[in-house]
Amino acid sequence: MQKERTVWLGAAAVVAAAVTALAFAQAPAASTIQFPAGYRNWTHVKSMVIHDKAHPLFDAFGGIHHVYVNERGAQALRQENPKYPDGSIFVFDLLEARLESGAYVEGSRKVLAVMVKDSRKYAATGGWGFEAFAGGDPSRRAVQDAATECFQCHAAQKATDYVFSKWRP
Repeated sequence: MQKERTVWLGAAAVVAAAVTALAFAQAPAASTIQFPAGYRNWTHVKSMVIHDKAHPLFDAFGGIHHVYVNERGAQALRQENPKYPDGSIFVFDLLEARLESGAYVEGSRKVLAVMVKDSRKYAATGGWGFEAFAGGDPSRRAVQDAATECFQCHAAQKATDYVFSKWRP
């Protein structure tokens, strides 16, 4: 009985070690997406405020949203059915919304999210790489698994090359 138990424990340890090794071997490499210096000089695409718990994304994305795109992406964005070229970059700047004297004003930055188009490097996520910087701090990367944390929602936007924002002339 003791020998059988030892064999089972040994086998379980080998399986656990193999699963752990496999998980680390398949873990995504650390993101190489850089903090987008100068993005506020890019094309401003839109702003939006999610201000109420009635919105399904309030908990995750409540606040003031500003979306920017670099020049390469802006050229595609202006098309009716955009197909973004590699090198296109979108920035989603999310700030707290504070109510002051009847107006919503920007508070602290909650997150700065970045989408970078590289169709080969990010083929598994529609050609887009994703990163987010907590509090807008370049040293505080927030994305652990882009496929589930970001692309899962963007997948519904396949017709617009996985981008939510539309051009408003």
